[in-house]
Amino acid sequence: MQAALPATDPFVPEIYRVKSVERELADVTTIEVEPLSGMRPAFLSGQFNMLYAFGIGEAAISISADLSSSKSFLHTIRNVGAVSSALTDLEVGATLGLRGPFGTGWPVTEAEGSDVLIVAGGLGLAPLRAAIHVILGRRERYGRVTILIGCRSPLDILYRNEIEQWRQRLDVAIEVTVDHADADWSGNVGVIPSLIPRTAFDANDCHAFVCGPEVMMRFTASALTEAGIGTDNIYVSMERNMKCAIGLCGRCQFGPSFVCKDGPVMQLDKIASSLFLREI
Repeated sequence: MQAALPATDPFVPEIYRVKSVERELADVTTIEVEPLSGMRPAFLSGQFNMLYAFGIGEAAISISADLSSSKSFLHTIRNVGAVSSALTDLEVGATLGLRGPFGTGWPVTEAEGSDVLIVAGGLGLAPLRAAIHVILGRRERYGRVTILIGCRSPLDILYRNEIEQWRQRLDVAIEVTVDHADADWSGNVGVIPSLIPRTAFDANDCHAFVCGPEVMMRFTASALTEAGIGTDNIYVSMERNMKCAIGLCGRCQFGPSFVCKDGPVMQLDKIASSLFLREI
């Protein structure tokens, strides 16, 4: 879970070309980008890149690619502002700047031999996607694997086709819940922490990976600890406004930590005192 800094100058973006564009949801797009020259750097599941839309600005975007893809990065982006809008409007062949990868990753190696519980809320599935691919690709190294996914509505389910492929496996349990259902929805309705009491795992030997809106992570962390999982085995992916991405500017300070270099993936026991305080 050690942070891995890029080999080149971390302040100088490399030029990448958009290889493919896929509209995931009404306001969410996945872009695949590859370097104009050289090889795509190695990365850890859970790390992020700084994507630069020329003339507009830069934003931290989680890497959602499969680690087995050696030539490109995948980034799933929600259109919420000027930079994200520019990035999601890019067409195949367009170029952008990219710095990274930065930050810490999910402890997929440390979790080997244990049960793994993955909890994703909304777009939080994107930073967890690479870890899911690693775990399912090495399935024999883990105990029970469960993926819990929460969304606002059935229309907001990210990577729906991929979730259906995961469901077809007999060695992983998947539950999806929505806050608001329509007449065609026959699945779970309710907040994602409500699924935890009825999920099978060994609380004494389980690693939990959690990513989603901060309020969702707070309630999920509480539910996990109430279920008996130790805070040292619960990992959350934090999100803050980032500028430098290497812990110099201080924009992403979270209590005594900096999300860009101490995170985004952080052990709950190290940040619990800050996570459970609102507005930090």
